[in-house]
Amino acid sequence: MIIGLVVLALIALVVVWGIGRYNQMIGTAEMVDNAMAQIAAQVESRWDALSNLISATKSYQSHEADTLKQIVHERSGVSRQSSVSQIEEDQAQFERAMRAIDVVVEQYPDLKASGVYQQTMSSVDKYENNVRQSRMVFNDMVTKFNRLIKVFPNSIIANLTGFQAKDYFKSSPDKAEMPQW
Repeated sequence: MIIGLVVLALIALVVVWGIGRYNQMIGTAEMVDNAMAQIAAQVESRWDALSNLISATKSYQSHEADTLKQIVHERSGVSRQSSVSQIEEDQAQFERAMRAIDVVVEQYPDLKASGVYQQTMSSVDKYENNVRQSRMVFNDMVTKFNRLIKVFPNSIIANLTGFQAKDYFKSSPDKAEMPQW
């Protein structure tokens, strides 16, 4: 009888512990999703600033403005459910658009001197920095999540419930420095 109660108590403790670990994994996974949502919000703001920059260049050369509008139109957009690779693809599209703007600015030096251009570039730089900081927060949350699901005995609960490690944003030589648009 006492042995049965001890076994039952141990089973109950293991179940309660497992539920606690599972709930902690859910909470940490939500924090990772929230960090991705923050990146998505900053990326959207950055694209909005770029759209304003396109409007500023439109009066200088309509062909480049049309090309830039097409780039903005073709981009896939990012959200809370986006993957690291989708964010990196969005970054590549953004960099392509910025190179196209650089071409226009080189052809029209008075554009670079205009107040609208300078103010808009300042906004683009601000949002680019926000994206970089949001990526760092995301990587921190992914580290916490991955560590949580990989340590024993949490890994048992993670495997039983389908939790898998999340991808990090990786630093590349061209991302290590602040952009110089």
